Amino acid sequence: MATSPQRAYRAACPNCGAPVEFASAASSSAVCSFCRSTLVRDGDALRRIGVSAELFDDHSPLQLGVRGTRQGVAFTLVGRLQYGYEGGTWNEWHALFDNGRSAWLSEDNGAYVIAFDAPRPADAPALDGLRAGQRVLADGRAWDVASMVRAKLIAAQGELPTPPRLEGEFTVVDLRNSAGEVATLDDVDPQRPGWSVGRSVLLAELALQGLKETSEKTLGARGVECPNCGTALEVKLATTQSLVCTNCAAVVDISHGVGADLVFYQQNNAGVAGAEPRIPLGSSGPLALGGPLLPWQVVGYLERCDIPGPGDDETSFWREYLLYNTTAGFAFIVDTEDGWSWVRPITGAPAVRGETARWDGVDYRQRWAYAAKVTWVQGEFYWRVQRDERAHVTDYEGSGSAATKRLSREQTAAEVTWSAGETLPAATVADAFGLARSALPTDVVPTAFKASGVPRALIIFLVVMFAVVLFSQCGDDECAEIKNTFGAASAEFQQCQRNRASGSGTRTGGGSYGGWSSGGGGHK
Repeated sequence: MATSPQRAYRAACPNCGAPVEFASAASSSAVCSFCRSTLVRDGDALRRIGVSAELFDDHSPLQLGVRGTRQGVAFTLVGRLQYGYEGGTWNEWHALFDNGRSAWLSEDNGAYVIAFDAPRPADAPALDGLRAGQRVLADGRAWDVASMVRAKLIAAQGELPTPPRLEGEFTVVDLRNSAGEVATLDDVDPQRPGWSVGRSVLLAELALQGLKETSEKTLGARGVECPNCGTALEVKLATTQSLVCTNCAAVVDISHGVGADLVFYQQNNAGVAGAEPRIPLGSSGPLALGGPLLPWQVVGYLERCDIPGPGDDETSFWREYLLYNTTAGFAFIVDTEDGWSWVRPITGAPAVRGETARWDGVDYRQRWAYAAKVTWVQGEFYWRVQRDERAHVTDYEGSGSAATKRLSREQTAAEVTWSAGETLPAATVADAFGLARSALPTDVVPTAFKASGVPRALIIFLVVMFAVVLFSQCGDDECAEIKNTFGAASAEFQQCQRNRASGSGTRTGGGSYGGWSSGGGGHK
């Protein structure tokens, strides 16, 4: 039976005299909870080496002292590192297991990862020159580079295995493989480059005790004023990085904290034909998304379109609903011309060979490859939403008996995100959210106005104007977009050129299988 570790070391802070405790004799550093002095152990005494900044209050349900269990071994959260980068912030919690091992519980695209530090493999690649989407070898295995960011330590708290680096920036590279593992390379300590390996985990699986009262991440007291129109906005989720004003539809960036100088941008359209989401924001409904039946709430809504290349004569729009559950995290349901589906970001990276992919024992075949962008958003998002967010998307369908399975890869200049899921009957979506089944058609048919007695000339005018709006938003050269994003020498641009020359492989209809997810935070 696992037991709590006995406190191995206790001393007074040399700056303020407050008691500082170490749960592990192997820990070399701590941050005083009273004066924020950064302390290192020097024999039987503590030595002050600096001062940590205050933690940004991100309303995380986690806190020091939280107890949990992983694979039958109990652990305690004894320390915390908070990092910042261009896209926002993320936390890494130092978990001390009762068997003496240390791990990191950190954030990953709206979910969590538990990772263990290890010696850097001799075959690990140098950080210089890596790019998102590249295949590399490390620890005798193939990995895909998921992201590369420049980050800095914002603040530290509690007991830590090594002294925190309080100044300067460093590089963090996330790697993923087909076994569902995620690894991290970093140069936080240039003399001893970091390496860790972990897997995705649900907080519900850890049987956590001692969470904050806001563990459900409903933050009724956390508010912000729209910097565009002054409307009072309520931030409901702890992980929110962007939210949309309910009055003027401005997209407000709160990834660096709620303060007076919030960054925002005004959206220049009103959604497809000015229509509201088919599933109202805030709606909740029971769905089984690859697991047990759980209540999911709609917290965000996006409209996206593909970017047609030369010779294409149509543009496809689709809608994505960001769902949240307090124990399972985030998921997307996607509404396209081909029907409905659900997807969730995955931790690993499927094995890809040519136009086939394999993930979790299922074989997939590529159906579409295309450039896409976001045209309209509403609600809250766990990543920083930017104007006209663009990505190169590759959609896959399951083969044989797994024909309902869906897989999607989305790549920007800095990140690759994979999502996996299945098709979803429109009737299931309607029943879950208490909507009339007729309210969720799989296709939008403009001539439906005729049944209401609208004159034919007006119908034609509306159809033409609707097409003008679509093409004004998405009528760019696909390969030019890829070239601007990834560069003329990139494999993505060269493949697009080959596809255009052959007239195959680009998107001509339907909609994405993937839920858009970018800038969800690094992890260790």
